[in-house]
Amino acid sequence: MLKTPDDKQDLITLSYLEMMRKKRIYSLILLIVFVALLVGGFLTAEDRNAGGFIDGLPRIFDFPASVLSEAAEKISELPTHMISYFPALVETINIAAASTLIGAFLAMFLSMLATRGMALWPKLIPLFRRILDVMRAIPEVVIALVLIFVLGGGPVPAMIAIAFHTTGALGKMFSEVNENASLKPVDGLSSVGANWAQKMGLAVVPQVAPNYLSYALMRFEINIRASAILGFVGAGGIGYELKNAISWGQGRYDDAAAIFLLLFGTIVLFDQLSSHFRDRLTYGREVELLS
Repeated sequence: MLKTPDDKQDLITLSYLEMMRKKRIYSLILLIVFVALLVGGFLTAEDRNAGGFIDGLPRIFDFPASVLSEAAEKISELPTHMISYFPALVETINIAAASTLIGAFLAMFLSMLATRGMALWPKLIPLFRRILDVMRAIPEVVIALVLIFVLGGGPVPAMIAIAFHTTGALGKMFSEVNENASLKPVDGLSSVGANWAQKMGLAVVPQVAPNYLSYALMRFEINIRASAILGFVGAGGIGYELKNAISWGQGRYDDAAAIFLLLFGTIVLFDQLSSHFRDRLTYGREVELLS
């Protein structure tokens, strides 16, 4: 028996309502699971915490207040402290820059080996993808702690740790960029006998270079923060100086305030510069063509 248009419309409406009902049920189940995990994680952390989160919550602003009050009392000394800690800041920036460069070049190489249509050894694509997964899965601080145990404290373990993680993170982004690149120039160079390096350098890199640079700049600003954090585990830079200033406690909080100001200003500066150049790389050509 043929269904009338009204019957078909009713069937579509009922199917849609049933689908929405199932979606609401699944969303409710996910919300319940999320809340249960959140509460369970909080209770576990509360049990293992030395002081207790609830008890310490009213005192959460005590430390910032102490830093600000001492910095206000010794505000005339802040410029001197900022100048004295500037070399440590430069060291932090150098760590971030060197690790970003090393990680970007390694990521570019590994991402091409992990991309279909570009890989030198197509059968090894899954292997190179798993290598990138492992490299970005291990946190920088874990790698730095191991390297500090082997090599001792200093900027070298921090640079290696950040470069290792940067390779994995950028490799994932670069491989996604590679997937959108046209393979026609690669096929053209293959027909005239070009080797793998020539095909990648002449046919692929010109297409993906703007996106590569954009992602590398974004990673650079992330690595500045990472290199400062690694200073707390003895990897040098301004983070190490900040750890020492805080560890000494009252009487050195003006040093901590100066370091906070230096670090905050540097991160904001490089964030703005990076955003500006990323916009120029990503949209500059389109804007020029439209104008």
